[in-house]
Amino acid sequence: MSDAPAANSPADAATITVQQAGPLQVEGTITILDADGAVIKECSKAYLCRCGASKNKPFCDGSHRTIGFTGE
Repeated sequence: MSDAPAANSPADAATITVQQAGPLQVEGTITILDADGAVIKECSKAYLCRCGASKNKPFCDGSHRTIGFTGE
């Protein structure tokens, strides 16, 4: 018997979509963990900061609009 975790089934798979000049949109069965492994949030959709300016990291707070983030 293997100690390796079971592979995610397609129903458990998450999809990450890069929003043009915006955040990463993550959809699926999502568990977001902090650096220590503690659960921050469990959800089916989240928007994660990619511009670095969010005051609510790792989540997007719309700051990309005010700083002129282009994503390039």
